[in-house]
Amino acid sequence: MSACTATDKPKIEILLATYDPRMDWLAELLDSLNAQAWPNLFLRVIDDCSPHRSAGEIEALIRERITAFPYAFERAEKNRGSNAVFEELTGRAESDYVAYCDQDDVWLPEKLETLVSSVEKEGALMACSDMYVIDGDGNELADSITKLRRHFVFPDGYAKAADLLFHNFSSGCTMLVNTEAAKASLPFCPYMVCDQHVTLYCADHGKVIAVRAPLIRYRVHGGNQTGVLNAVHDKQSYFKDRIESLGKRFRWLDESFDFSDDTRSVLRDALIWIDGRERNWQHKGGASALWKYRRFSPITSSFELFAPYMPEKLFSFFVMLAKKNIV
Repeated sequence: MSACTATDKPKIEILLATYDPRMDWLAELLDSLNAQAWPNLFLRVIDDCSPHRSAGEIEALIRERITAFPYAFERAEKNRGSNAVFEELTGRAESDYVAYCDQDDVWLPEKLETLVSSVEKEGALMACSDMYVIDGDGNELADSITKLRRHFVFPDGYAKAADLLFHNFSSGCTMLVNTEAAKASLPFCPYMVCDQHVTLYCADHGKVIAVRAPLIRYRVHGGNQTGVLNAVHDKQSYFKDRIESLGKRFRWLDESFDFSDDTRSVLRDALIWIDGRERNWQHKGGASALWKYRRFSPITSSFELFAPYMPEKLFSFFVMLAKKNIV
C-alpha cells in the first residue's frame, strides 16, 4: 500500500484579512502558518486597502515566509471592514474546510491537525479552541481566554444555536469550518461579527464543538477590534452599542437567516425582550417585557431596570468595573 500524500488529506484554506499590519507581527503569524503540521493547505489573503502599507510590501513578506504551500494575494480597491472581507474570502474558498485568520496572532503547529481530527471524529460542522493570551511583546498573560474574560464559557458538549444568539464562545482565529456550511451561511449579518454568525449557522444545522486545548497565541493590544464594552463610554453609547445594535441584529436574523423552528421560536421571544430593553431605556415603558424575558441575560436585565435613571458618573463607574472584569 502506498503512503498517503498531502492531497489525500482534506484541503484547508486559511482565510486572512490584512489591514495596516504591523509587519513583525505579521511575519510571526506567517511563520506559524508555514509551520503547520497539516499538509494540504492554501492561504488566501485580501488586504483591505491598507493606507500605510503597500500591496507590494505585504505580498513580499507573504512570498518570503510562506514556502510550504501555495497562496493567493490581492488588494481591495476600497476599505470595507473585516466582516465584508471575510465574507468575500469565504465565498471564494475552494476547499473542504476554511480556517479564519487574524494578522497578529501566532498559531501552534498542531492547530489545524487537532481541529480536523476533532471535527471528523465528532461529525461536526465546526470546531474552535481555547487560546493562550499574549501581549504585544509576546509575553504570556494567561494560558486560557477564560482566565481573562470573566463571563467566557465554553459549552459542555455541543453548542446550542439558541444560546449563540446572545453568548458567543468562538473566536474566528481559532475556528475550523466545513466550507459548504460556511458558504451556506452567507451573507454575513452586518450587525454581528462573522465568527458568531458562522458559529450560529453551524450550530443550527449540525454540531459545533469546542476543543479545550489552547491552539493559538492570541495577541491582546490596543488595536484589537473586540473587547468588553469597548465602544461604551456613557449612556448614549451604551444604548447604541449594547441595545440598538442587538435589535438590528435580531431583526436582520429574523428576516434573513434560515433557522430551525426551535431556534426561531427563541428568537421571537428575544425580539420581545429587546423591544422592552429599547423602550425601557428611552423611558417609554418596556420594563415588564425586560423583566419577563430576563432569562436571556439576568445580569443585563437587572442592570437595565435601573441604569437609565442613574447619574452619568455612577453609570460610568459600573461600565469601568465591567471593562476591568470586576463585574
